Formats: sequence, structure tokens, C-alpha cells
Amino acid sequence: MAGPRIPILFISQSRLGDAVLSSGLIKALADRTEGASFTIVASALAAPLFKQVPGLERILLLEKRLWGLHWLSLLREVGFRRWSLIVDLRGAPATALINHRRRAAHRKPAIPLHKVVEAGRLLSGGQEPPAPHIFTNAAIEASAESLTAGDGPILAMAPTANWVGKTWPAERFAKVARDLLGPDGPLAGGRLMVLGGPADRRDAVPVLSALPRERVIDLVGREDLLVLYAALKRARLFIGGDSGLMHVAAAAGAPTLGLFGPSDERLYAPWGPLARTVRGPRGFAAFKAMDPGLNQALCHMMDLKVETVREAAIQLLADSARLPAPLDAQAADGVAGNSDAHD
Repeated sequence: MAGPRIPILFISQSRLGDAVLSSGLIKALADRTEGASFTIVASALAAPLFKQVPGLERILLLEKRLWGLHWLSLLREVGFRRWSLIVDLRGAPATALINHRRRAAHRKPAIPLHKVVEAGRLLSGGQEPPAPHIFTNAAIEASAESLTAGDGPILAMAPTANWVGKTWPAERFAKVARDLLGPDGPLAGGRLMVLGGPADRRDAVPVLSALPRERVIDLVGREDLLVLYAALKRARLFIGGDSGLMHVAAAAGAPTLGLFGPSDERLYAPWGPLARTVRGPRGFAAFKAMDPGLNQALCHMMDLKVETVREAAIQLLADSARLPAPLDAQAADGVAGNSDAHD
């Protein structure tokens, strides 16, 4: 006979990358809480990450509204029941009004911390923070397997970002792809997988055109986020700017090279033993001094050279070849841990 359900209200961050970096908290709670029943509050952008969480009861969409009216809407949705635990990664004072036994709410740390560490401290104190983890199911894995079927290693690239300031020129992505996948490259004979959202298609065209069509796996705006995650488990290398897809790639276990400029890798570096960052000659402080609001419609990534990225990619390929590949284990764990997940 099944034990009682333990209702947990999990309020995720609105941005995709932040939601990925804190996703390990859900796995930690599921692993140690028998009967955990999750209601997850997320933005429309991040919500697809959670569709296969074990013990999922429902996902509530929460988008910011003027005067904090989105919190009033949430109180109306969830205030009718008593929650065993509220995990509030947005740190909203309004969630203290929800009936609960325990509440763990985000507070800005006194010193800057990587976002995985910052999220982990909500539940684990000074212990090792839980690594990002995304659940899939057998059907999602089979879809990804079909999309990536073929010969040769896969180089994955996400050439766009949510702000032009963080976007490395697409022509440079294309040049790196040709260098790595060309006859004399370390991934000779391999294929190029290009990822992005529906709005990224035009900006991704130079990368999609870098190789003959039969060697390109086009996943720009064409697949569900969980399918993209599962496809990234099958990549030999991922290269992309500081974006949500970079963090999805690292969570998938793909060797991940993040291209940084006007963002701080101390907080937002891709997480994991096979994750690296590279930047041009300027550190984050130099960008912050030039663009204090980090909002100018100006590409700040021009001083990151193709040669610098190519050399970092080759080094990461060599480093990852010497380490045990976690991809198969992660794929199995993502499916096996989800036998009771809802669609």
C-alpha cells in the first residue's frame, strides 16, 4: 500500500538557464522524500524542463505582471492547501503567506556564488550542491536517438543568445564547425547539430549552411526542449554562448564549451566535470565598466577570436577523451527515475 503523498510547492526561476542550474534540487527532493508530490511553478520558457519530473502533480505558469499581481494569482491557485515544503527560488515575500510546514526561500548571498551552489544552499547547507538534472522518458530518448542516428561524432552548437551583447558572430561559429569537422579536424567525418528556438532561425542560417545538408542535424525551433536535452546526450562536443541551451548541454553530460564576454562565469559557467569556458582578452569587469546596465544593443563578443575557441575546443575534446563518459549513465538515470512521471 502506497504511503501518504507529501505535497511540495517548487517555485522555479523564470529564465531557462537559471531553472536548469537549480533543477538538481528537484531530483534531491525526489530521491530523499518518499511520496513526494510536486507542484512546480515556472515561466512558459522554463516549464517544459519539468514535464517528466517523478511525482509531478501539475505545472503552473507564472509570468511577471505589474505591481506583483502574478503573486496574487499564485496565492489564489495554491493557497487552499497546506504544503509540506515550499521551495521558492524567486525569494518572493508573498510565498510566506501560503500555508506551509517549511519554507526555503532564496536570499541573495553576501558574496557572489555560482548559481548551482547558491540554489543548493537552500536545502543542503554547506554540503555538495546537487548537480543540474533533467528527467526524460523512453519515448523522448527514442525520438532523440532517431534524430541523431547516423555515422560520425556530433558537434552541437547553439549560436544565438537572448541578447546581442552575448552573441558570438554566427560566421565564426561556422568557421569553427568547418575546422573541427573538416578532413584534418579532430571530429573529421562527423556531423553538425544546430540548436535554437523558433525565433533563432534567421540568425542560425550561416551555421546551418556551414556543411553539406546531409551532415547537418537541424534542430532550430523544431523540437521540444526535452528532446533537445536528450539529443545533447549524444553530442561529442557542444559550443555555445552563455544561454539556457548551454546549461541544458552541460546538464546532459555533453562536453560543453561556453563562450563568455559580458557575463560572469563565476556565477554562470556551465556546471560539470566536462564543462569549460573561454573568453577574449577582456574580463567581465571590463564589460561591466563599459556597459553598466549590460543592455546596450552592441555585440561585445567581437574580441573572442576563432583561433581561441578552436584551440579551447580541441583541448576539451582531449580532456573529455581521458575521462569516463557519463552520457549512457545519465540517459539511463533520466528514464529509470521517471517511472511515475506524468505527461
